[in-house]
Amino acid sequence: MSSLRNAIPRRAHKERAQPQARKKFGFLEKHKDYVLRAQAFHKKEETLRRLKEKVAFRNPDEFYFKMINTRTVHGIHRPKSEANKYTQEELMLMKTQDIGYILQKVQSEKKKIERLSSALHELDNQPSNRHVYYAEDREEAKEIQSRSSQTSNSPAFENVPNRIKKKTSSSYKELEARKKRVQELEKLYADMALQKELQKPGRKRKLLEDEIVSPTTKPVYKWRAERKR
Repeated sequence: MSSLRNAIPRRAHKERAQPQARKKFGFLEKHKDYVLRAQAFHKKEETLRRLKEKVAFRNPDEFYFKMINTRTVHGIHRPKSEANKYTQEELMLMKTQDIGYILQKVQSEKKKIERLSSALHELDNQPSNRHVYYAEDREEAKEIQSRSSQTSNSPAFENVPNRIKKKTSSSYKELEARKKRVQELEKLYADMALQKELQKPGRKRKLLEDEIVSPTTKPVYKWRAERKR
């Protein structure tokens, strides 16, 4: 009987809204709102209970270094700054690894650009009035050949199906995007290499604008000559 009773569609009873006379008291809380508020309240209550229990069972002889390395500012716990967490040698090693990763990405992008360029550009030993199109399967190649044979007097690119035109245009867009990415990566690589050189020991100074032979927007540094042993 219970399954039959649940199979019959019943009217969904909606909760009433705030009456017009009580609009000044704000939003009328529904049952689902009360459930969320109650869950948040009990969660905070449980957190306070655990903290009180931890304090009650705390060992008065317990000691750890954060007791003296941290402090409380206006009731807020402030941990010790980790700015000097790594030594100079460790920072240099991290910089070297980052520069190596950027250089690897630059080389990878350049190889992809070469492959895209060789697939899109015309071959040097072919006449300028011929175009090279690349089909993914035999059916697509047959379709290109049939279109070119039907209208031999029209330009070659007009005989190509629309989906191949879209693929070609998207490939050119990808080529331009990868070239732009390579330029950004090379700029980032140069900046990181400069920062790595500045971390090395030795006296250095930043050159003024009138001292720079080739004007550039980037800062130029000069190291003092040191005698090598």
